[in-house]
Amino acid sequence: MQNQVPTQLRPLVVTQDYDAYTPIDQAVWRYVMRQNVAFLKDRADPAYLGGLGASGIEVESIPRTTHQDQSLAKLGWRAVNVRGFIPPAAFMDFQAHRILPIAADMRSLEHLSYTPAPDIIHESAGHAPILNDATFAAYLEAICKLGVKAIPTQADDDLYEAIRILSDLKEDPTATPEAIAEAEERFVRTREAATVVSEATMVSRLYWWTVEYGLIGTLDQPRIYGAGLLSSVGESKLCLTDKVRKVPFDLDACVSTGYDITDYQPQLFVCESYEQLLEATRVFADRMAWKQGGTYALDVGLKAGSAVTTTFSSGLEVIGVIGQLRRDAAGEAVYLHVAGPTALAIGGQVLDGHDVSHHAEGFGSPIGKLEGEALPLDAFEDSDLARHGIVPGRDCALRFASGVNVEGRVRYVRREGGRIVLIGFDACTVTYQGETLFQPAWGVYDMAVGERVTSVAAAYPDVRYPLVAPRTERKTVSEVTFDPQVAGLHALYARVRTLREEPQDPAMTDKALAEIAERLDQAYPEDWLLRLEVLELLTRGDRLNKLQGHLRASLAALMTTPDRRELIANGLALLPPARTMA
Repeated sequence: MQNQVPTQLRPLVVTQDYDAYTPIDQAVWRYVMRQNVAFLKDRADPAYLGGLGASGIEVESIPRTTHQDQSLAKLGWRAVNVRGFIPPAAFMDFQAHRILPIAADMRSLEHLSYTPAPDIIHESAGHAPILNDATFAAYLEAICKLGVKAIPTQADDDLYEAIRILSDLKEDPTATPEAIAEAEERFVRTREAATVVSEATMVSRLYWWTVEYGLIGTLDQPRIYGAGLLSSVGESKLCLTDKVRKVPFDLDACVSTGYDITDYQPQLFVCESYEQLLEATRVFADRMAWKQGGTYALDVGLKAGSAVTTTFSSGLEVIGVIGQLRRDAAGEAVYLHVAGPTALAIGGQVLDGHDVSHHAEGFGSPIGKLEGEALPLDAFEDSDLARHGIVPGRDCALRFASGVNVEGRVRYVRREGGRIVLIGFDACTVTYQGETLFQPAWGVYDMAVGERVTSVAAAYPDVRYPLVAPRTERKTVSEVTFDPQVAGLHALYARVRTLREEPQDPAMTDKALAEIAERLDQAYPEDWLLRLEVLELLTRGDRLNKLQGHLRASLAALMTTPDRRELIANGLALLPPARTMA
């Protein structure tokens, strides 16, 4: 699969170290999946149940991503592992190529109900199943293609980093309350500082309120399809109650409504169908700078202050941060100035000799036709070039209809795909309304050729992010050093798993379960999940009723917080009702 991942995304792909998942990790997965299947079978989109098997997911154990990849390939998708939060643009880029990025990490038992950090429950059990619906899969691909083109601001990047740090800390058992509080304050400050709603923000909101937290159907009887709901034991139940407001899906409302990734959502949008969502991507695409082009698109890029791909009608792409625009009396852009390192490309391929090292100090070029010419300069034949003196080795003076003047000795004329994309000048001077825009002392003047700007989009991925290096992978269980107390608990979880998966003589099983229950009482008075698993095995065979009663009493005593009370109650609800103790 690695060789099918676009080059710019490969540094983010990691290998799933399956042995790194502890017995407790496996128990958490099993608890969540048993709860979700029981609850969602009648409340999720019909694609969910069939999609579990179709996407290679089992209830009993954490899936192997290689198996999921093989399963999703039958649906026209693939799967790879990544580590934690990755840049939003990269997250979108994977899915725009029909590749599901699956976080290799696993949520902790302490955050079983909900975790703000990406984990394998959310990515595998949340995102993958609904890909079984072809229309939804088409929508996911479409919105992510918009996400790749959507122009972000620097504030967007800062907010991503603040969210990543906060979510990681909340899942880090060694994090101090002070560190978490500081990260929360940083997140709030950064969110409040992001006053410009960028294209990237709007696409992110649309993705959030649909792919992550969407409901489908009617306001009275909605069904769940959003991955954040499908993977959250607590929120999947809460979202269908009157505590969460349901509103009809509306594109403008979605892109105007912010969200808090660290908490439950107070309101959700209900779409009528996935085709309605697909239509929304078509409508939104028409509003974006990459589709509109012209001065409007250049202004979007200018305000964003981030690297963008500006495409001229000749096909030339100028990749960099728009620093300034010169305008005519009507306010139309007539000269583009890109500040700092710039690359020139065609179809995403950087032209030889025109990478960021060559244009390290920036780039500038006029936009428009030559004065008195109906034919765009990029469509000139050799005879047209000669008529204007645009011949290598000759001096020429070009005056654009906008009033921009370019005077110098022609160094080269470059064609790509039958159209002129660049003309180079030595000893060149460029002026506009008495202002000098380029001087001979600055070297070769590489002039972009194009009658108009047809598109401005986020810079190509290999220029846009430097891709962050994957963080250190988790060690295998054999390499992790647990203190004896924690190691002992892992051993008990592993023993119960073996008893469940490899049935033994009932008498031996009863003895083992009684020993495990006794050990829990002695050393692990706060652990509720393993007590629940022991009770489940006992109820299957309707054995040791006295021990069953003891475990139920212990679990009742552990319902000390609202969250734990709900988790334990939900677990007990999947077991046969209590019997009279023998």
